[in-house]
Amino acid sequence: MTIHKHNAVSRLSLLILICILNCQQRAQCISSERDNINNNVIVHVGVILDMETWIGNSIYSCIIMAISDFYAVNHNYTTRIVLHTRDSKGHPLKALSAVQYLLKHKNVQAIIGPDTYLQSKLLALFADEAKVPIFSFASPTSKDYPYLFQVKPDESDMAKSVAALVESYKWRNVIFVYENTDDGREILPSFLETFQDKNIGISYKTAISPSATHDQIKQDLRKLMTFSTSIVIVHMSPSLASSVFFIAKRLGMVKEGYVWILTDKTVDVLRSTKVEVIESLQGALGFRSYVPASSRLYSLTTKWHASFYKTYFQKQLPARAIWAYDTVWALAESMEKVIVPHNGSLLLVEISKIQIKGISSDRFQYTDRRVISNGYEIVNAIDYGEKRIGYWTLSNGIKKTYPMITGVDKYSSIGLEHVIWPGGYTTAPKGVTLATIPEKRLRFGVLKIKNFKHFMDVTHDFEKNVTTANGFSIDVFDKCIRGLSYEVPYELISFENATYDDLVQKVYNKEIDAVVGDSTILANRSDYVDFTATYSDLGVGTLVRMKKKDMWIFLKPFGIDLWLTAIAFVVFTGFVVWAIEYMNQQETESSTPLRFGTVFWLILLTIFSAQRDKKLSNNLSSLVMFSWLIVVLILITSYTATLASMLTVEQFELASKEGTFGFHGNSFMRGVTVSNLAFEDHKVRPYFSYEGYADALSKGGVDAIIDEVPYIKMFLSKYPHGYAMVSSQPITSGFGFIFPKGSRLGADVSREIVKMRLDGTLGDMEKKWFKGGVPFASQDSSVGSKSLDLDRLGGLFIVSGVFSALALMISAVYVLRAKLEVLNIISLIDAYQMMAYVRYVFYRNLQLANDPSLINGPIFSTIIYCSSSSLTAATAAAAAPNAPPSPPLHRRKY
Repeated sequence: MTIHKHNAVSRLSLLILICILNCQQRAQCISSERDNINNNVIVHVGVILDMETWIGNSIYSCIIMAISDFYAVNHNYTTRIVLHTRDSKGHPLKALSAVQYLLKHKNVQAIIGPDTYLQSKLLALFADEAKVPIFSFASPTSKDYPYLFQVKPDESDMAKSVAALVESYKWRNVIFVYENTDDGREILPSFLETFQDKNIGISYKTAISPSATHDQIKQDLRKLMTFSTSIVIVHMSPSLASSVFFIAKRLGMVKEGYVWILTDKTVDVLRSTKVEVIESLQGALGFRSYVPASSRLYSLTTKWHASFYKTYFQKQLPARAIWAYDTVWALAESMEKVIVPHNGSLLLVEISKIQIKGISSDRFQYTDRRVISNGYEIVNAIDYGEKRIGYWTLSNGIKKTYPMITGVDKYSSIGLEHVIWPGGYTTAPKGVTLATIPEKRLRFGVLKIKNFKHFMDVTHDFEKNVTTANGFSIDVFDKCIRGLSYEVPYELISFENATYDDLVQKVYNKEIDAVVGDSTILANRSDYVDFTATYSDLGVGTLVRMKKKDMWIFLKPFGIDLWLTAIAFVVFTGFVVWAIEYMNQQETESSTPLRFGTVFWLILLTIFSAQRDKKLSNNLSSLVMFSWLIVVLILITSYTATLASMLTVEQFELASKEGTFGFHGNSFMRGVTVSNLAFEDHKVRPYFSYEGYADALSKGGVDAIIDEVPYIKMFLSKYPHGYAMVSSQPITSGFGFIFPKGSRLGADVSREIVKMRLDGTLGDMEKKWFKGGVPFASQDSSVGSKSLDLDRLGGLFIVSGVFSALALMISAVYVLRAKLEVLNIISLIDAYQMMAYVRYVFYRNLQLANDPSLINGPIFSTIIYCSSSSLTAATAAAAAPNAPPSPPLHRRKY
């Protein structure tokens, strides 16, 4: 239908063109008219606008005001513009007919308009043949059409600004919705090229006819809902956009997750006076051509507002009206400079190079026959108005403030102001939603159980028919969903009196879309569904009760052999220090038993570092004491560490082969895990709650509980004292979420779980729910294996013993050497026959001791004299030059 209409328009346009060409000679023969009134040259200018719209009326009003203001300032000019207005009523055929009429009957020298899109090639044929500049508000210009001017910026600028916005939020795909007209189709290549340069894909594009009914629009919008992309760019007239947004609101497309971006052509829909349209636009973003504020703009807006507000309730002057105002000034200035009427080529040259101080720009001119853009202001639809949140310029990109206004650092205001998105949300949408059937939410199944609720505590509100859940598993799942790059609308479906095997079957049968919970990853389940990456610990552990306290546990850090060896070395080291000190001691008042006791206590007190007031007189004994201090330091450190370990995790006693085991009654533990752990010959009892576990272990109902590690960790977070977990066996793969085979969502959730594990988020969530660490002990732990024995520290005692023995030997050698020196002196005295005198003196002293009266007798005097002479002679002989020197007789200190 559209193609036939398009062909009809083309044929009609060619017929009109032929008529104009037949009248060309007559039109060229019309000479210039000179009005006799005030001796001014009349310049006829045509105006073609859709006078049934407020924008068309605004443009016309500004054209009238521009002529009045221009000649009020330039009253001495000889030319005067006279307008000839035609109403196109928004129809291309009527606009084309108006062009033909103005050229044929009014002999216009320029045409402002139309504001309705016409093919550039067709419009340019009229302009080129008649050599009359045409200033179109809708049709794009080209270098092939010199007389066709475009009263709007280049379409590529619009595409670049939208692409910059999409890129700033890192959205990678968009949907493009445009009006099924030539205007809408011609801008599409600019968007495709610009988005391709930015590596942004257009997932889907759809054209909506201007005459589309509500049902047809609804059908087109429903197609958009089947795509995962939620960024929608709208390029159409405001009237058509009003219908589109009204229906989109009813379909639930103006809500959280969606982004609606309006081009410059569509953004005026934000100024609609219909309440239902305004409500459907909340959160939308729009691009509007920017016109800097000035006193002239304020004056023009004031005059325009005075005549238009009561009729159209509009507060802001459209940019196209301002461009029309500046165009009239540029055209009037060019007419005055050309002077010669009906000289289209001269007028074309003058218009192309003229530059004026306009309202839209201080240097308004037509470069490449189009208006130069000042950039765009970005607005956000809020309540019943709009808020400016930023600007875009070709040179600076997106900024919070206009670059020419601030003059600050170009990086200081990058980005946009605070944005209110559809649905009233302040967080930027991710740009992608999970592709679903319109108005359908994914159904995620959850199990409602009475116990073990710390992973999934499901409640169902029967009045509201809403299911909610709380627990570790749902927290992990919600965190994954929030981390995805797209939105996932879902609802929880509660199931009672069922198992995870039942839910697996429901996913396989497509009754539900996924399962969220503490479902164990098993091979037989994986034949029907896909599991995400595990978000819990792997394997099965054994839960036992701690053994009662032992009052003699302080003796258990060391084995009996190590205790005996340490005691023996206390005695041995004490003996060595005492012996060295005794052999080398000087004169002292202490008796020998007292000296040994002091040294022995000194050795014992080294254990408590209380030997500071006890001084040793020999270096060798000090070295022995130093080596003993090293031994004491290592012994104390080892004892402290071992005792602390024993006090933290006391001896566990795993059940004997005749013991009884409990297991998770609501899981697969009896049929799978118990068999794999080779416990099929033992008594097993099912338990269905953490309270049941604690009661059974504390009262002796079972010797141990076998369960998956996550359940044991959750139990220990609830009962942190008196219980511990024996080492686990990795025979299960942990918990995962269930999705259908090949599910994209399942793969994305797995990636999020991996990210959470790497960045520590999953660990933080485990700490929140499991409340810190878990008491853990090896299954084969025992007192003997925990105690330190001589095999571990035997080398320490060997080194200390060898060192002490060497010190004792060295001390003995020094003492022996000193005794040998004394004997040498005695031998020297005997060589001079002095031994007789010594013996005589010795015995004489004994006699004097018995009879003191002999000391004054002649015999005693003679002996004294002889002894003195002999000793003098012996001393002189010893001091002779050839005699070897004798060592000193004093005692040495070693």
